[in-house]
Amino acid sequence: MSETFFVTTALPYANGPFHIGHIMEYIQADIWVRFERMQGKQVHFVGADDAHGAPIMLKAEAEHVSPEALVARVAAGRARYLDGFHIGFDHWHSTHSPENTALSQDIYRRLRAAGLIYARPVEQFFDPLKGMFLADRYIKGECPKCHAKDQYGDACEVCGSVYAPTELIEPYSALTGARPVLKTSDHFFFKLSDPRCVNFLQEWLEAAGHVQPQVANKAREWLAGQGEQALGDWDISRDAPYFGIPIPDAPGKFFYVWLDAPIGYLAALKSYFESGKARARGETRTFEAFLAAPDTRQVHFIGKDIIYFHTLFWPAMLHFAGAPFRAPDNVHVHGFITVSGEKMSKSRGTGISPLRYLELGMNPEWLRYYIAAKLNANVEDLDFNPADFAARVNSDLIGKYVNIASRAANFITRHFGGALDYPRGTAALTERAREVLERVRTSYAARDFGRAMREIMAFADRVNQEFDAREPWVLAKDPARREALQDSCAQALYGFKTLTCLLAPVLPALAERVARELFGLERALSFADALEPPRHINPYQHLMTRVDPKQLDALLEPPAPPPAPAAAAKAPAEPPAPAGPAAGTPISIETFKQIDLRVARIAAAEAVIGADKLLKLTLDLGGETRTVFAGIKSAYDPAVLVGRLTVMVANLAPRKMKFGLSEGMVLAASGADGGPFLLSPDAGALPGMRIS
Repeated sequence: MSETFFVTTALPYANGPFHIGHIMEYIQADIWVRFERMQGKQVHFVGADDAHGAPIMLKAEAEHVSPEALVARVAAGRARYLDGFHIGFDHWHSTHSPENTALSQDIYRRLRAAGLIYARPVEQFFDPLKGMFLADRYIKGECPKCHAKDQYGDACEVCGSVYAPTELIEPYSALTGARPVLKTSDHFFFKLSDPRCVNFLQEWLEAAGHVQPQVANKAREWLAGQGEQALGDWDISRDAPYFGIPIPDAPGKFFYVWLDAPIGYLAALKSYFESGKARARGETRTFEAFLAAPDTRQVHFIGKDIIYFHTLFWPAMLHFAGAPFRAPDNVHVHGFITVSGEKMSKSRGTGISPLRYLELGMNPEWLRYYIAAKLNANVEDLDFNPADFAARVNSDLIGKYVNIASRAANFITRHFGGALDYPRGTAALTERAREVLERVRTSYAARDFGRAMREIMAFADRVNQEFDAREPWVLAKDPARREALQDSCAQALYGFKTLTCLLAPVLPALAERVARELFGLERALSFADALEPPRHINPYQHLMTRVDPKQLDALLEPPAPPPAPAAAAKAPAEPPAPAGPAAGTPISIETFKQIDLRVARIAAAEAVIGADKLLKLTLDLGGETRTVFAGIKSAYDPAVLVGRLTVMVANLAPRKMKFGLSEGMVLAASGADGGPFLLSPDAGALPGMRIS
């Protein structure tokens, strides 16, 4: 029976852009998906934004937009990253969707019917000003152990002590500063401690292949009641106000984000099926039939920080919900990514911005290869070392792989018109290619990409050594040795084609170029192509440049101090404004007071026909309206801006522009991590208020 795969990655939280950890995980999963497809397997690769929870609700409130608008704005920027790094999700969705609501409520009802859901009262801190219960992260106070001030409600960052929020001395709400009060509310719990759940999870963890051995060992510790995360029943509800999915028949109660987030995997798959994309890939079954089919394998790629949810709650939820749901077949766990052995820190220059990487013009396939070369099947951290990155890419991809084609192809086009012949036959070459293909295939299948890259580069070394030993540059000078020249170059190019097939999951864009431009193939490469000797090549075209150390320096340099708010309304066609003081140059308070900054509400927003960057904003200043043309079209959908508060320069002289009169400017910020980001005043500000 042929296997069909349903593959996901952990869902990114929809309150900000992707970071390098996301990109590492997506590249890992994408390589594995491409590998399986090159073997002819059917793979459905879906992702989604994790869009619910109090942090998103509160951030949206602070920006004076709806949570839906905030989530939509973040989602609009996803494609730039995914396309930029050649990450080929078949479908991208959101947990804030009808599919996720229906599935989450259905699974909840099934678990309740199975006797695994119960309610009990929970006492926790409540902010009387905000009118909401406070999660630990929103409570601060004095540490009960070392008496450090302003510590969070679950652990002290000074002495490392762990405690309950009620143990804090002089606790206060991080949201309003109010002293919280203890209040009781009924919460719903998933009974993970039920013997049925424990027995099932023990069996699931024992089965070979579901998780890596070290992950299974850690999960068994929790099942045995060991460690800080010892097994306990799971609080799956939150009280209003909360941005999430309502719990059926429980007014004012919502599912905790960690219940509906993994169900978002299924919701994304359901949306993918209902969109027709699955059928376009040859899938004829319904969503439910696909999930229930014995040949369907559900595979997740996640980081080591979320294995508690994915190896305990998630499998138990699916199993006891019943058909068509069932526990995952594989949960593949990876470590974190560090820079030169240190945790990510932008201020110390140890952070990598994926967007900055792309904006600098760095080849995304350099990073894909470097990550592949460092990844194995264990739960180990991956270290990005800039010197190693440059050396590995330049040596392996340029000095070994591309070098073969750049040298051998020119002899063939110059002396043989592109025709390839093998006077000594191809049997030995094909057998050699078959041997390395099987070794690499085994490594890819086990997700030991580092071993696969070592096998590939060892084969590249062999091809280069044999080519050098035959000295084709000498053979080309002797017409009598024409056959030897043809044979030596053809063998090298056969090896290059094999290498291209083996590297295609890691270097998909380059492999597609090689297939089309050099070998004249108008289709994607498969592993079977690795064993087919090429018979003709087109003239060689430059394939890849070396890593420029200056690019690496720019990528890793600490960010500059935040710039002063930028005038987003300035039109591209305007003459340059007179030069002002350099960033950081002090100005007097009198100079600052000359700028009339006002709170403004965006009453209307629309795209400007014929302008690539501009939006036309109608701003309400509390009884007066102004029109401003703002260069923020790349970052904002006009529909999500209406009703939002922002900051404008109200005493800027009007400027006649190509598209109309601009009567001020709105303020936005930008930097290495992207932008523009429209500035917003805090809650309570009203249109027309003076900012000082």
